[in-house]
Amino acid sequence: MLSQKLTGILSICRKAGKMEIGFAPMKETLPAGKVKGVVTASDISPKSFKEVQFYCQKYHVPVCPVPLDMAALGGAIGRKAAVAAILDAGFYDRISQLCDEAQTAAAEQSE
Repeated sequence: MLSQKLTGILSICRKAGKMEIGFAPMKETLPAGKVKGVVTASDISPKSFKEVQFYCQKYHVPVCPVPLDMAALGGAIGRKAAVAAILDAGFYDRISQLCDEAQTAAAEQSE
């Protein structure tokens, strides 16, 4: 249920034109100050995740690892990708909130 909400909001964000998909477009958009947050797939490589974090910290942009693998994230945003830059604060806040809920649910199940 939570993953359906997450894929839905990501899909709406892309259709609204408030998303840059992929590492290179994210990196190019960061200096302009338009990026409100970056989401990464759960199966992104550690090296790539470290690079995303480096660039995001440089421009004070939060990173939210979503509980979706690249295939599921790609299904939501229209093409396979491990990274997407969110250009709207409202969309990013909702995505971040859903990620927090997913982490809380996973922690409760493991107890």
